[in-house]
Amino acid sequence: MRFDYLSFVAAGCSLAVVEPATWHKSSSGSTLPRAVAPGSNVTGLGDWVSAYAKANQALKALNLTEKVGLVTGVGWQKGPCVGNTYKPNSLDYPSLCLQDSPLGVRYAQGVTAFPPGVMAASTWDRDLIKQRGAGIGEETKGLGVNVILGPVAGPLGKNARGGRGWEGFSPDPYLTGIAMQQSIGGIQGAGAQACAKHFIGNEQEFSRDTMTSNIDDRTLHELYLWPFADAVQANVAAVMCSYNKLDNEWACENDHYQNAILKKELSFPGYIMSDWNAQHTTVNSALSGLDMAMPGDDFSGNPNSVLWGPRLVTAVNNGTVPEARLDDMVRRILAAWYMNSQDQGYPPVEFVSWNNGTGGPDVQANHKQVVRSIARDGIVLLKNDNNTLPLKKPSSLAIIGSDAIVNPAGPNACADRGCDNGTLAMGWGSGTAQFPYLIGPYDSIKAQAATDGTKLVTSTTDSPTAGASAAKQASTAMVFINADSGEQYITVEGAAGDRLNLDPWHNGNELVKAVAAANENVIVVVHSVGPIIMESILALPSVKAIVWAGLPASESGNGLVDILYGSTSPSGKLPYTIAKQPSDYSSDITGLTDNYAEGLYVDYRHFDKSNITPRYEFGFGLSYTNFSYSALSVQPGYALSSGAASGPIAPGGPSDLYETVATVTATIQNTGKVAGAEVAQLYIGLPSGSPDAPPKQLRGFEKLQLAAGASGQVTFELRKKDLSYWDTANKQWVVPSGSFTVSVGASSRNLTLVGKLNVK
Repeated sequence: MRFDYLSFVAAGCSLAVVEPATWHKSSSGSTLPRAVAPGSNVTGLGDWVSAYAKANQALKALNLTEKVGLVTGVGWQKGPCVGNTYKPNSLDYPSLCLQDSPLGVRYAQGVTAFPPGVMAASTWDRDLIKQRGAGIGEETKGLGVNVILGPVAGPLGKNARGGRGWEGFSPDPYLTGIAMQQSIGGIQGAGAQACAKHFIGNEQEFSRDTMTSNIDDRTLHELYLWPFADAVQANVAAVMCSYNKLDNEWACENDHYQNAILKKELSFPGYIMSDWNAQHTTVNSALSGLDMAMPGDDFSGNPNSVLWGPRLVTAVNNGTVPEARLDDMVRRILAAWYMNSQDQGYPPVEFVSWNNGTGGPDVQANHKQVVRSIARDGIVLLKNDNNTLPLKKPSSLAIIGSDAIVNPAGPNACADRGCDNGTLAMGWGSGTAQFPYLIGPYDSIKAQAATDGTKLVTSTTDSPTAGASAAKQASTAMVFINADSGEQYITVEGAAGDRLNLDPWHNGNELVKAVAAANENVIVVVHSVGPIIMESILALPSVKAIVWAGLPASESGNGLVDILYGSTSPSGKLPYTIAKQPSDYSSDITGLTDNYAEGLYVDYRHFDKSNITPRYEFGFGLSYTNFSYSALSVQPGYALSSGAASGPIAPGGPSDLYETVATVTATIQNTGKVAGAEVAQLYIGLPSGSPDAPPKQLRGFEKLQLAAGASGQVTFELRKKDLSYWDTANKQWVVPSGSFTVSVGASSRNLTLVGKLNVK
């Protein structure tokens, strides 16, 4: 029988609340009242003013049980969506529908499976990332889903083996922050609510429900909080707190992180929802800043597992949770609904997640064009000896490896993509969606080969013997390998979310080795969730080209053929560093405690500080053409000065953090013979005398399309935030005085233009 919360309360039933604590210890040990006054943690509303005015008016119509219904999920599989709230009787407001995932609507038919965040980041294309967000938002609204559970800023990706890094964008906070802003702008511009997740420190799947992330204050602000601040500044509707603990307190019950940092310091006007079953208490979660409990129960359907619902009613009635705190929860949820104009003819939910997602309209429109663009422009060409690529109507071509074909059982044969059978196009877990179709590499290559008159030889297993046999029969051999990961509730080939190592799966190294021994012209195509160690592959002289094809989603084969055959020059760049050995990275999966000992030095920041030569650096990617850089200009703005940010508090923090204080320009020329796109990157080094900091940090990028021989100018607008460090003593962002190093170039280790920005 379905548990009905309103009937439960109406019948006079209640559940005892056993948490009387309404006080907590501060870091100094003194006893302080919690911040529970309505809106007390929202110090600046910015664009939310009118939405809050509507929310305040609507709040007056709700009784206590209705208020609690708006903040409590109805329970797992007790509504059409993965998360649903109760519909009030006295207000024209729906049962709010919350649905995975960050790459498209999960558990639904007639939807697009967009490339994951890491593939979008590999394009380094702001416009394309926003188009992806808009497509997700349009499909979300088209299905009547109010809240899409994405985009992802946590995990940031400090651990190369981390299971869910592919759902987000990059271990660089600036790149992730820009991608969060663009994605949220696209999603909410289409009318859906975006949810930035997972807040915060959920950097591994191993023991994610019990481990604690202990992050020092400066590292928190300059790395992990940075993209969430950008999300708040972009007016994200919701933030999802994570499963892990923070300083030994659950993230969803952490007063410091939720109230002091997110709601007060960042002035977040929206609402905090729990990750599914990440709530642990009734009173403490309410007083610590949680605003919505999802899915409402512990997946069991047992009403005794509902921590809010009737228990929250009791807590408000007996005063252990002030009704003002409940009003604050409801006000935030309503404001986000009004902020995104969901009170104005928003479609109803017609599909049901639990019947194979049928019943809703087909909402794909022309979004496959965006998918193909990302699948193509996110490809990174790592190696191309002797101009092996693009292919020029080869007489014969061997296609080798199971990753070349679609899973023979079908692209959606494994629930939540929980297997590594066939070509890899997304990882596994809740951050997935159904493929409406999947065009494998072999499918598209076969079509091109037919046009070119190329003889194809295939070996679509991962047998080294069979692969070598096929390779001997062709002038060129193309080997497909992959590396998969996902969420911990599914174990794939021994990996419970996090990868077991940084090797290719299915003995990919041995497969390439066998093929390279049988053919002198080998191309390796890699589909991967993140870095793999490729030293054994690169040691093979027969390997002439390596194509990093990432996680391309439905248009996998088509995007790949665009690059392989040269209709488009590759323009993707690595959003992370590929090391020569696993120990070159500064962090790895830990046990129950991660003290973040590496501090600020994650990914390229660590490689630079420790003078470690990577195999392929952050921001690296080859093209079929060449580009030159010249005419660097660094112009300080009138607002540029040293000192602390002091602007009025608005969503994202002090408003002046987001003001442009300097402008940098450079000229890029395509000096080759074919059209192409270049991603120009800007890195900043803090002045001498500043607190210890990475030698350089990404603070700008722009993608420029250029015809052969053409030139163009790139412009980087530096915000005050981009020049600041977090002052832990005074808890503020500070621009140091002195001479900043400004470097512009093609990658983090190919910076041909260097200038100075002097700040007094």
